[in-house]
Amino acid sequence: MGGLTFVDVCAGAGGLALGLEQAGFEPRLLLDDDERAVETLRSNRPHWNVLLSDLLDFDPSEHPESYDVDLLSAGLPRVKSNATISRPDSVEEERLLRATVLLTHAIKPRAVLIENVPGLAHADDHQPFRDFARAELAHLGYEFSWFVVDAVDFGVPQNRRSGVLVAIERGCADAFRPPAPTVDEPMTVGAALVHSMSTRGWPDAARWAAQADRPAPTLVGGSKNRGGADLGPTGSKNKWATMGVNGHTLGNEVPDVDFVWDPELGRDHMVKITPEQAAILQGFPESWTISGPKTPRYRQIGHALPPPVGRALGRAVADALEGDPACLPAG
Repeated sequence: MGGLTFVDVCAGAGGLALGLEQAGFEPRLLLDDDERAVETLRSNRPHWNVLLSDLLDFDPSEHPESYDVDLLSAGLPRVKSNATISRPDSVEEERLLRATVLLTHAIKPRAVLIENVPGLAHADDHQPFRDFARAELAHLGYEFSWFVVDAVDFGVPQNRRSGVLVAIERGCADAFRPPAPTVDEPMTVGAALVHSMSTRGWPDAARWAAQADRPAPTLVGGSKNRGGADLGPTGSKNKWATMGVNGHTLGNEVPDVDFVWDPELGRDHMVKITPEQAAILQGFPESWTISGPKTPRYRQIGHALPPPVGRALGRAVADALEGDPACLPAG
């Protein structure tokens, strides 16, 4: 790798940034407006340049290190459909999408990567944003790819689909290909968590893992303003129950030697996923620590892009930028 550089906005717990690092990119600047997320980033990567800032208030002229990078990346808070667009946080999410596109004018990256809901790539609800992005970026010399990826195709034990925009400077864009799946068979919840479930001597870990024989439903971080930490909407909770997991809450620790696992007796006899296990289901390495109390930790994890997906996307962008000598930056 030739030391490709990036700026990551709304960096959160660092899932996308970590994946890009694994793909060979070096961060010039990461920013997020959540103090816990910034603490997470700084504690795991003290050498990273991490800024506590709202994207809508960010002035790149005060941070010249953000100029002329190879990639501007953004795993933004997920926008809602038109049915919920009147909610204040939904309006904010749309503004962040547009602010990321407008930031391209100032920092002039060679490529732009935006990840959000699957519908971002194709749904009628999000056609206005796709039109906006094209209007703003096409005249700057970018060409576009819109596509959907599923984390389960990259070794993550979770069905988690993302809509992705990749815009690359004209001349290199023809070399871009969306990332191909890296695994032939999906990783299951049981296979991913059986070791952690057994760390306190629980004798039924293997029996539970055999029942948890499929990928997890999408983890949902939820809103800062609503709700507590659970494993998602009713449909997701029902899927968790078929795996013997109580999806209505999170655990503080894994089962001990005395825990009786018998889902037929109700939720109290189902296992609870801990935030640390949720991070494993998101594809974070166990060495990556998430800062804060249980609920803020889980929200950071649930909002993150799984690092293996970030790595695959980063490699696809890097291959396009480095694949043709004419695309390499001068010097």
